[in-house]
Amino acid sequence: MSYINFDKNQLVNLEYSLNREILRSNRAGSYANSTIINCNTRKYHGLLVTPQPAIDNENHVLLSSLDETVIQMDADFNLGIHKYPGGIYNPKGHKYLRDFVIEPYPKMTYRVGGVILTKEMVFTTHEDRMIIKYTLVDAHSPTKLRFKPFLAFRNVHDLSKENIFADKKYEKVPHGIKVRMYQGYTDLYMQISAKNEYTHVPDWYYSIEYQEEMARGYDYQEDLYIPGFFEVDIKKGESVYFAAGTKEITPGLMKRAFDAELEKRIPRNNFTNCLNNSAQQFIIKKEKGTEVIAGFPWFGRSGRSTFVSLPGLTLVNGDISTCKDVIDTMVSEMKGPLFPLCGNGTNAKYNSADTSLWFFWTLQQYASFTNDKKSVWKEYGEKMKIILEGYRQGTDFNIHMEEDGLIYAGMHGVALTWMDSMANGKPVTPRIGKTVEINALWYNAICFSLEIAKEHGDKAFCKDWEKIAAQIPASFEKAFWNPEKHYLADYVDGVYTDWTVRPNMVIATSLPYSPVSEEIRKEVLSRIKQELLTPFGLRTLTPKSPIYKGSYQGAQPEREAAYHQGSVSPWLLGHFVEGYLKIHGKGGMSLISSLYEGFEPSMTEHGVGTISELYDGDPPHAGRGAISQASSVAEVIRIGYLIKKYS
Repeated sequence: MSYINFDKNQLVNLEYSLNREILRSNRAGSYANSTIINCNTRKYHGLLVTPQPAIDNENHVLLSSLDETVIQMDADFNLGIHKYPGGIYNPKGHKYLRDFVIEPYPKMTYRVGGVILTKEMVFTTHEDRMIIKYTLVDAHSPTKLRFKPFLAFRNVHDLSKENIFADKKYEKVPHGIKVRMYQGYTDLYMQISAKNEYTHVPDWYYSIEYQEEMARGYDYQEDLYIPGFFEVDIKKGESVYFAAGTKEITPGLMKRAFDAELEKRIPRNNFTNCLNNSAQQFIIKKEKGTEVIAGFPWFGRSGRSTFVSLPGLTLVNGDISTCKDVIDTMVSEMKGPLFPLCGNGTNAKYNSADTSLWFFWTLQQYASFTNDKKSVWKEYGEKMKIILEGYRQGTDFNIHMEEDGLIYAGMHGVALTWMDSMANGKPVTPRIGKTVEINALWYNAICFSLEIAKEHGDKAFCKDWEKIAAQIPASFEKAFWNPEKHYLADYVDGVYTDWTVRPNMVIATSLPYSPVSEEIRKEVLSRIKQELLTPFGLRTLTPKSPIYKGSYQGAQPEREAAYHQGSVSPWLLGHFVEGYLKIHGKGGMSLISSLYEGFEPSMTEHGVGTISELYDGDPPHAGRGAISQASSVAEVIRIGYLIKKYS
């Protein structure tokens, strides 16, 4: 039996199956995503979702879905499923589903009378192409398959509506057709491995609904275009392949291309392999460099997420070269002392006070795994100096060092920390001033720079920064610590100190260089364990707070209000674990091992085989947000590494 599988009773239960999604991405930035019964519930779902450089270089849904019909003795059995207004599902192909397994490929088994048909799907690693293999396992009379493609040709954030501008023409290609609904798009090639008959009957299907968008308070109905349908004969024991891609493929090579993908995949046959398989999906290789996608299905690259995620996604698995490629790509896009938070080129935004400081942490991890600190300073020392000096002298967004050696950052209306959710155009948690995690990262960045500068013999740098490094611990403790409260303040702005219990103080316990003593770290971790720790990460706010939100649901304003006011962030758990093991060593292994193993049941929930962006603060801690998040996956992988290290 496959490590991850779903049976008939689970698949036909829409309340169960529509809340579980399967994802596959490739190294070019494209992906395929839907529910486990192939009923799209989001505007982001599709069988072929790919960047369109000639339009906006963002992801666009080309092929939304593909309806298959089994034809026997003039009887049609449609295997597709779509939701329409009034809670109507039509057709109801999920009722024919008998089994879904995830290895070696996602494989669905349908039973229609005496017909048993399997459907296996792969998304090719280096080309924008979905290949689906259909095998007629059993049949007692002549059988045909009909394929009806539903096309969208629109940005993932938008919805398609019937219009007079859609190009309904098509061109024949070997065993298929190519279409392009609008100017600027790449062609979509739809081909079958065997000879088939294509019938061109252009039509629109109206008001297909996406229940997740409805729940999120967005527009949720769209019209999809069907150019026609393909019909192909299939014999018992025979397999036919359907390919949808942005380039033509030789029909006779589909089987080879399908089989070749198996060798490129980490099998999802246990918990560890699921995490490592998922980690690969965030790495995107482009002409201008290598990037990390922050999450699927709607995130792009995030500079902060890149540096937070990179060690877990690459170094822990021995992928040193990819780690360096990503670092170099990010370095090439620096603007003064700041890294892009999101966007590229002229569209890049730099409103982050912590991304540049996470860069130092990533370099620390890189130096540790390569055991080569000298080359890090030689290659990145000048960039490190630019960042430190820029923060000391002051840079954009009022980021500057004050007389006590601590970093102040913030402007009204701009969110500069990782708690950057916005509601009605304003930050939900502005945190203007000296924030606890930024100053912990600042101290760590200076100390790490001094460490490797000394090994490289850079005496001038050491002389310039040693006094500041020596000053910070006392300043940090004075600003953030109160021995009567037994935890660290969240931020300080002039005479105001915010004593809200939040998880940001955990960063001061995990970094290689901490500005606080072991005793303080022990008390901080104890408070976090009491009020913020859950099985899936740390709450972003204590439940004791009157503004705590225990569930991340509702329209966008409600979700934004809950994002950092109680929702659980898995990535923070990695820093709790590291800080905890530094204090308790093997004595803390029981708790940490149980936390790590506690993620395994989630492999069959929300995003199948991966880890969600968020979880509700209240039990049962349902997965929320993006179905697969780079920082979540990376830090759980790193927890596994830390367990081995401390064992």
